[in-house]
Amino acid sequence: MKKQKGFTLIELLIVVAIIGIIAAIAIPSLLRARISANEAATIGDLRTLISAQAAYQSANTGMYDSNLPCLTGPSACIPNYPTTAPTFLDSAMSSLIDKTGYSRTFEGGNPPTNLTAVMSGTSVVSYVYSASPIAPSQTGVRGFGGDSSGIVCFNNTGTKPPTVTPMALDTNDPLCAILQ
Repeated sequence: MKKQKGFTLIELLIVVAIIGIIAAIAIPSLLRARISANEAATIGDLRTLISAQAAYQSANTGMYDSNLPCLTGPSACIPNYPTTAPTFLDSAMSSLIDKTGYSRTFEGGNPPTNLTAVMSGTSVVSYVYSASPIAPSQTGVRGFGGDSSGIVCFNNTGTKPPTVTPMALDTNDPLCAILQ
């Protein structure tokens, strides 16, 4: 009778146990990397929106816009803005969709007291753009916010940073740590 070659049940169980141990070590690191990537993408989006609003402000006689789609198609909002002139923001950013594990909100401040015929009808003097994790501790840990002053801040509670009136981040609140 020939001796059969192959693995014993014990050898297979040892291999499965080793794979399980490696997976138990690797999965938390992968989750932390995903959270870090989500937060980095959200910070990038905040800075992109702040830059887009600053550029739009120069085209809209010194005013921001509370209607984000105006930044993707400014010729529909700013009177006499050329249709062939550049846009300010990507359409994916203007829709406020939940993205990279974060829920985003945009709040426009007070409209200007002297709205003129050369301004967008949805012009505002200030704004706050905020993002908070959809599933805290899973998709992100920190909440973020940016405003018309160009400041980006965060808090470790997973909620959006506090604001003051007229629409601005409350940089004096400890829940609004300025991001450098």
